[in-house]
Amino acid sequence: MADAILYENRGRVALITINRPESRNAINRDVREGLIAAWQRFANDEEARAAILTGAGDKAFCAGADLKEMAQSKLGSLPRNFLPTLNVNIHVSKPVIAAVNGVAYAGGWALVQMCDLVVASDSARFAITEAKVGRGMPWAVPLTHMIPQKVLLEILLTGDPISAQRAYEIGFVNHVVPAAQLMTKALALAETIAENAPLTVAAAKEMVYLATDTGRMAGLEAARHLFDHVYRSEDAQEGPRAFAEKRKPQWKGR
Repeated sequence: MADAILYENRGRVALITINRPESRNAINRDVREGLIAAWQRFANDEEARAAILTGAGDKAFCAGADLKEMAQSKLGSLPRNFLPTLNVNIHVSKPVIAAVNGVAYAGGWALVQMCDLVVASDSARFAITEAKVGRGMPWAVPLTHMIPQKVLLEILLTGDPISAQRAYEIGFVNHVVPAAQLMTKALALAETIAENAPLTVAAAKEMVYLATDTGRMAGLEAARHLFDHVYRSEDAQEGPRAFAEKRKPQWKGR
């Protein structure tokens, strides 16, 4: 894994950090390759039940693509797998939380968007700035299921940033906290998830994304199949047993 991406275990939580603070954590080749390695490591990490993605420093979560690198390479249309994107070209069944500690612009917004939950500092800012630099944002299609149409169009057409509070109001952010409490809140949220039955958590995540991609009835039918192995698992018996015995359940993930 490149030094541009740091991976650290905090108990049952994997902390993944974009480590280019001098460049506002802009996405270059090292970041892209490091993220691919980090997501693979997280997927195979038996100790980690949830992950947090954040940026180094206090100025930026990620300012987007490294435009200097892009100008040098004269890159036109981006290859389909240019950015490793969860739930698109990278599959990770465990939940991922974005801890947004500063600006999240363009590709930085895309990295936040791909995460399952978002915690932002009150000083964070979000923007899809491609209209200001003549680039495109095909990756923004999932936002049509996350943000009301008129609000999304304003974000896309103006390229202007919105505050963390506004991002919370439109449903893009789960929690807004003072900057000093950002990681505490993100870790607490991740630990709450890590306490729960891992098979149920994974199936619930898959159900939501699957239902987004299908119609209501097809989603209902598919969800029944998703949870079939959960109902038949050892954990499904352990949960009620632990409740009856007034103890914490010992999840085995099987």
